[in-house]
Amino acid sequence: MADRVVPGPVDSSERIREAVCIHTKKIYSGCRDKDCIEDLRVYPTMSSRAVVDSAISIRPRSAELLYSTVNVEEISFNRGYYTVDVTYFYRLTGEVSPGSQSVTGLAVFDKRVILFGSEGSAKVFTSDGSITAAASQPVGVVEAVDPIALSMKLCDGSCGSGELIPEVPPAILAAFGEELVLGDGSRLWYATLGQFSLIRLERDSQLVIPVYNYSFPESECIGSADDDPCTLFGRIRFPLEEFYPPDSLSGSESYKDLVK
Repeated sequence: MADRVVPGPVDSSERIREAVCIHTKKIYSGCRDKDCIEDLRVYPTMSSRAVVDSAISIRPRSAELLYSTVNVEEISFNRGYYTVDVTYFYRLTGEVSPGSQSVTGLAVFDKRVILFGSEGSAKVFTSDGSITAAASQPVGVVEAVDPIALSMKLCDGSCGSGELIPEVPPAILAAFGEELVLGDGSRLWYATLGQFSLIRLERDSQLVIPVYNYSFPESECIGSADDDPCTLFGRIRFPLEEFYPPDSLSGSESYKDLVK
């Protein structure tokens, strides 16, 4: 098949075979954000509460994005535009001084953006019995990476008086494996995070696209009838690079390395 076209850059000499209609999600608008979230309250776990209360200072160790909720609401005074409310739930780990003990806690960050999502009023019925009655509302999508823990600090309990206790879904509470202390203590824990994210609004759409050919897998399936795990292990390449560090680094392998 000399005329085979694979995904990637298309040579000008290749000819389109036909135009077909597909059903997919069309992105109507999107934005990218680089948020520096300063003085974000961290709620420690039960075992970390006493450690934080007796600590003098704290430094960041890690930050993990556990989950994000997305809510889309129409703006009544601006036709076709919607607010996208995003709530990020983080698991943060710090190291306190004195003692160099590790502490863990939850942080919650809310943000809102306004995007264009067009209009629609169709209801969708399918042969499997499902009904989509909310076709008038676009779908909000958030893509985000784990944040960078830029700094952490402790302060007296009086510095955070009047802060609202966040609403935390049960699944997030369960992810910590122990109870979280959502109230105030003698010492309060705050963190500054760097968050990269992409936010967009999508709608189901029918689009006409050019087609070169059907897509066929290029590689063969590799399997084994051997049940012996040692036989399977023997086929794995020895990872020499894991034992011998490189003599030079061509660049940062991770966005988190930029802050080290």
